[in-house]
Amino acid sequence: MNPSSSSFLFLLVIFLVYSISASAIPVIGDNDVDEGFDPSKKLEGDKDNNNEFTLKVPTLELDDLPLDDLLSFNYYHKRCPDFEAIINRKVHEWINKDYTLAPSLLRLHFHDCFGRGCDASILLNHEGSERTAAASKTLRGFEVIDDIKAELENKCPKTVSCTDILSATTRDATVALGGPYWSLPYGRKDSRISIAKDADELVPMGHENVTSLLEFFQSKGLNVLDLVVLSGAHTIGRTSCESIQYRLYNYKGTGKPDSSIDAKYLNFLQRKCRWGSDYVDLDATTPRKFDNMYYKNLEKKMGLLSTDQLLYSDPRTSPIVGALADTPSVFKSQFGVSMARLADVQILSGKGEGEIRTNCNYVNSY
Repeated sequence: MNPSSSSFLFLLVIFLVYSISASAIPVIGDNDVDEGFDPSKKLEGDKDNNNEFTLKVPTLELDDLPLDDLLSFNYYHKRCPDFEAIINRKVHEWINKDYTLAPSLLRLHFHDCFGRGCDASILLNHEGSERTAAASKTLRGFEVIDDIKAELENKCPKTVSCTDILSATTRDATVALGGPYWSLPYGRKDSRISIAKDADELVPMGHENVTSLLEFFQSKGLNVLDLVVLSGAHTIGRTSCESIQYRLYNYKGTGKPDSSIDAKYLNFLQRKCRWGSDYVDLDATTPRKFDNMYYKNLEKKMGLLSTDQLLYSDPRTSPIVGALADTPSVFKSQFGVSMARLADVQILSGKGEGEIRTNCNYVNSY
């Protein structure tokens, strides 16, 4: 069996386990419990009943849905019908002017979800907020969110949360550079709290080992497949030379470069990053295109961040890297799945949780 076939089979097994695990989790609402249920009774469709199992799915009109404790794909269908159309139009207007905003918005969403959770706390702009943290100093795209929010407030006042705006904007920005589309349920609320310490201590910054990353992802309800797939966001965007110079000259105090970097790529980086204030593409091959070249680069020892390259050398993640390098269509489809899972991390949706800000920069004053 050639390496390409084995990688594909490995990924197929991972996806099967992933799908079975997800389908085994019941979705239970407050009204889903049958008070007359007796676990000692046989269910319709048991072998002894010799009946075919049938599943009756109740249908609900949008107006019948509770306003709290529930995300819905139709949440804004009547509340703000033009919600997604406005976001899509605005995103394309901004990215047509500056394509680098697409990866910046993706990074902004990651920083938000990896802090306190997906609650738009990264957008709050006050002294001591996540936005003012050292880890956030190179974040961009706030003006895009502000522009979208202003139009939505004009169209649907006090209706659309900044959290939902950031999630949908990230999706449309990814699509604009050739990435996949993924459906999102809506109804998230915005946090009233934002602490710089959360950003500085929680958000991965590219210096961690794989064990630390796996533990962090697991703490957010994500898994090893999500880790490797979401790292593929580095197929677009760039980082400051300052963040990688330690790999180029004095890696771990050895006085030598990181030996895991390809020699030709190292030479390029040392010439490109003489100054820490300069920027370098995360994907040296196709930096403006959302594709699976990121994984192919890792196989060639061309991972820019040490956390990227470690995914290829660590036995827990390297088979997934190889599989995604061989199957670009699978990477794109799974990226959408993992992004939808990310958008559900530690959200605020219950009664009394969070608020819908009228200005994404500040908590409501009323």
